[in-house]
Amino acid sequence: MEIGNIVKGLRKEKKMTLAELSAKSGVAVATLSRIENGKMTGTLDSHINISKALEVALPDMYRDLSDSRKTLEVREKRKGPEVLSHNKKFSSEILASNTLNKKMMPAMMRIEKGGATTRQETRIGIEKFVYIVEGKLEATIGKEKYNLTQGDTLYFESSIPHAFKNTGTGEARLISVTCPPAA
Repeated sequence: MEIGNIVKGLRKEKKMTLAELSAKSGVAVATLSRIENGKMTGTLDSHINISKALEVALPDMYRDLSDSRKTLEVREKRKGPEVLSHNKKFSSEILASNTLNKKMMPAMMRIEKGGATTRQETRIGIEKFVYIVEGKLEATIGKEKYNLTQGDTLYFESSIPHAFKNTGTGEARLISVTCPPAA
């Protein structure tokens, strides 16, 4: 069972409205609604406040919790990826759906001849793996520069400022996997 169903069931058992639970827990009505409808899971703090408001121990609220997230996803080519255009010569295609609820974010980066990515930098604790599918690149990771070609890979802490520049004669394509996904 998902946390939203558990919260909703406990709330109804106590004959409380969302507004009453919100007032008692300090968690916004909109947040409670999204939790109950499976749109978000909420934070540990919100769960603690909800369990106190419902007069249920947190471990009891979690007792029947199961991880029902889909661990298998097939994305058919015909449905197409979500494409983000960063500038005229750089775009990325998100290769999985709902990536912020997953443990990694795969993307296909495309950099046209003479193009470059924008400088990127994430919070500490996020790692990135890059595989060069096609083309020639200059990767700048921190102050270091690396010349890469088809089949080369990079693995690095993505809190280090980084950027990629196409140094080849055609389009460069890279598969990038960020773990965990960075918003």
